[in-house]
Amino acid sequence: MDIPPKPPTLSWDASLFSTRFDREPFGFEHNLAALDLFKFDSLVALAERYSALDQDYFVAGSAPSPGTEFYTVPTVTHRPHEALEQLDQAPYRVLLKRPENLDLQFRDLLDQLWHQVVQSHAGLLEQKIVRLESAIFISSAAATTPFHFDPEVNFFSQIEGDKTYHVYPPDVVSETELERFYKRGIVNIGQVDLSSRPPDRECVFKLRAGRGLHQPQNAPHWVETGASRSISYSFVFETASSRALGRTRSCNHYLRKLGLDPARPGMRPIVDTVKSEAMQLAIPARRSLVRSVRAVLGHRPK
Repeated sequence: MDIPPKPPTLSWDASLFSTRFDREPFGFEHNLAALDLFKFDSLVALAERYSALDQDYFVAGSAPSPGTEFYTVPTVTHRPHEALEQLDQAPYRVLLKRPENLDLQFRDLLDQLWHQVVQSHAGLLEQKIVRLESAIFISSAAATTPFHFDPEVNFFSQIEGDKTYHVYPPDVVSETELERFYKRGIVNIGQVDLSSRPPDRECVFKLRAGRGLHQPQNAPHWVETGASRSISYSFVFETASSRALGRTRSCNHYLRKLGLDPARPGMRPIVDTVKSEAMQLAIPARRSLVRSVRAVLGHRPK
């Protein structure tokens, strides 16, 4: 009699989850490496389906150092499946975005794992989820992803190979750095300088198949693969409240341009709401916001 496969599972310490969720990184274990979905041949076949979806994949070389600016690393003209077939010839990094939109098996996987997260953090039931999606990372040996942060909560699982993940708590990123990022009002990576982060706040996770980590929103990090090909899977999410927080920071950026010293988010919740709602209306005409506020308040930038 065939033994039915075990359901996809993420396993973490409940006390760590309750105290560190979206505050500090922590490790967990999982059984995703056993899924046929992540066999290399299956991923090559999946990658072929991305060829005409230019906005849904990213192929780049290795960064020369962790502190390299993210978008100065040259992108590669290969389609994803072409890069996967040449991983042993050059240090490539391949990102396949939102595989759940191409394969219902990945949709089922995402739904099952998200259910486990919600079970561990019931407060998410009260939140409006505005973005929930997954990604697959396939990299050559000895490839480096440079230092950056992401505007989303992340659960990252190593499927194949070794990967060293260097991550800091989100509070090592200053408010002004966050404001400069969120003023753009788009989902992208956040560029910050590695050398100015306190070394004693760095958390290093030695990942192998079956191990993963939780990465809070805005937690800066850089990653290096080991001596063989690496396959990783992650899923991320944003809530309506986290988006609102981003808009509050965006508003604070423009207030600073007027020479003001705005309160940090959380210090004046009612004012935070006003800022967020103002930016929600103003984002399409963001540049005119500074001129309008200056005219109304009579302030001039320093």
